[in-house]
Order: sequence, then structure tokens, then C-alpha cells
Amino acid sequence: MTPRYTLKVLTEFASAHSLRDYPGDCRRLHGHNWKVEVEVVAHALDSVGMGIDFKVIKRAAAEVGDRLDHHYLNEVEPFDRINPTAENLAAYFFQELATLINDDRVKISAVTLWETDRASVRYTED
Repeated sequence: MTPRYTLKVLTEFASAHSLRDYPGDCRRLHGHNWKVEVEVVAHALDSVGMGIDFKVIKRAAAEVGDRLDHHYLNEVEPFDRINPTAENLAAYFFQELATLINDDRVKISAVTLWETDRASVRYTED
């Protein structure tokens, strides 16, 4: 049986957006204090006994979050073209983090983006 270690970190950022073509109040400018939960899977440990240092995951998540923090998302690439929905933001985080973290031992397995304390979306890829 192959070992599987799932590591998680939580980061946050604040930003505003408006949802294009949305038939409700969210079409107007509004903001969120987003929380981003990043899950990384490791199938082997390094020589220290870690799948990946939590600091590495935190640094990568902060790097991606800093691109969006205190910005109007509709003006930030790629959300100047695609709707800045929670679903699209979760996919964006996943894909950007994968380029920063994935290697032969570890990979991003899921990103959960919390729009509020009671509403989130979880993005994974098969």
C-alpha cells in the first residue's frame, strides 16, 4: 500500500469583485475576506521526515494571494476576461500553486476557497 500524507495550510486575502451577467445583487461591486485552504499530497517523505515544509506551502499560497489582495478582481488577469466567481478563483489558485509546488514527490490535491464563513467551493483535478 502506498503511503499518502495530506498537508493543509490556510491563508487569506481581501478583494472586491462584481459578477458579470449575474441576475442578482452580486453583479454590483462588493468585497470579501477570502480564506484559501490548500491541500498538498505527498507519497514519500524527505530526509528530514517531511512531505513538504509547511513554510513552502504557506509561501506559495501567500504569493498567489498577494496578486489578488486588495484589488478589484475584475481588473486582474485572468479575471479581466473570465468571471471572478468563487469557482474560478479556486481553480486559479489550484493551477498557480501547482506550478509553484508540484514535483515528483508532492502535488496540490485540492483548494477550498471560502467566500464567507458558511460558503465555500472545493476544486480538485482527476
